[in-house]
Amino acid sequence: EQPGQHLLCRDEPDYPALLAELVDAPPLLFVAGDPALLERPQLAVVGSRKASKPGLDTARSFARHLAGGGFVITSGLALGVDGAAHQGALEAGGQTVAVLGTGLRHLYPARHEPLARDIVARGGALVSELPLDCPPQASNFPRRNRIISGLSLGVLVVEASPSSGSPITARLAAEQGREVYAIPGSIHHPGARGCHQLI
Repeated sequence: EQPGQHLLCRDEPDYPALLAELVDAPPLLFVAGDPALLERPQLAVVGSRKASKPGLDTARSFARHLAGGGFVITSGLALGVDGAAHQGALEAGGQTVAVLGTGLRHLYPARHEPLARDIVARGGALVSELPLDCPPQASNFPRRNRIISGLSLGVLVVEASPSSGSPITARLAAEQGREVYAIPGSIHHPGARGCHQLI
């Protein structure tokens, strides 16, 4: 009922086609921003919430160049690599999609509320399968990862420990028939281990 707010149903033509291929595609998608963006070629950039400075710089740089090349950058609005990826896309004048693990009225983390507003204001979109007022719940964040990979042609993992959510996203992407990419790091840096396992 508000401008820029949309509800996409799986059995309707405006539902993103790539996501609709999934057996467990969400029956409903709540979208703030431009829903047509979900049909454009997307690459997901994911990684650690506690990324190193080089990891953040790498995420931002890759997102900037990929967005400059015409890809929509998709990530999860989390601290660390996700936020750097969204910012890199915006710096290139490109578009970015943030897939939330909360409802659209409960942006998490709160520190990224200005980033979320900027994403929408500059032609991007916020996406959630959850009811508008759904607060943060730990179980919803791994589940939303299938949407991040499902919307995308491929997933780039920048920095991640083996037990974090990013390798989960990479596994889901491989199961969905998407491309999986990983950036190597120092053998001495714990945050590079997840990427090295993927490679």
